[in-house]
Amino acid sequence: MKKGLHPQDYRLVAFKDLSNDHTFITRSTVKSRETIEIEGVTYPLIKIEISNASHPFYTGKMKLVDTAGRIDKFKNRYQKHIDKNSK
Repeated sequence: MKKGLHPQDYRLVAFKDLSNDHTFITRSTVKSRETIEIEGVTYPLIKIEISNASHPFYTGKMKLVDTAGRIDKFKNRYQKHIDKNSK
């Protein structure tokens, strides 16, 4: 195995699911500017859109979570108008 390939700065990080406020703590190297206090301990905070607490595969409930696709759908629908006005 190559040396120096994997990061060495693992630390405890809190991940918060924005769709249902579920928070879990795990080790990660991801950088964050935000923090959160859980049970008196301050952790770096990473906000995520979907986790095992909200994903249909894990919950067994079909729930459409579409945050990134709305803008793309709008642009595809009105692309002719956008192109005409930009000329």
